[in-house]
Amino acid sequence: MVESTIVKQLERSTYHLLKRAAKHAANLHGDKVGKHGLTQRQFAVLIAVDENEGLSQTMLVTLTSIDRSTMADLVGRLIAQGYIRRKRDKTDGRRNVLKMTAAGKRALQTAGPGIASVDRKLTSLIPKEHRKSFRAALKILAQQAAS
Repeated sequence: MVESTIVKQLERSTYHLLKRAAKHAANLHGDKVGKHGLTQRQFAVLIAVDENEGLSQTMLVTLTSIDRSTMADLVGRLIAQGYIRRKRDKTDGRRNVLKMTAAGKRALQTAGPGIASVDRKLTSLIPKEHRKSFRAALKILAQQAAS
């Protein structure tokens, strides 16, 4: 009887449901993309650097909503893996900018189909009539995280 009450409470908890959904998404990502060696956050960073050549690490934090300390670690690992490089900004010597390498572009190309597959799988789990509102709600939550 107590277990049933707890389960009902958890099923009404937005936070709990989001955590469970995120865990499921992470598991799918690990199964499809993990074998290529890119985490979802690494993929997000590589996409951001690829689409914004020469951006600063500070701007990368803003674009991805990954906290500064995690970003510093991620960038360090991506540099060590040869996927991005850091160099001094030509116009502002106090600032470092990030550039994509050929290896980084290959890593994106390799992981891209798996990422797309995970997105399709997750989307397919949502009834068609709810997909648009589901994405809209997720965007609202994500925008709050960025502010």
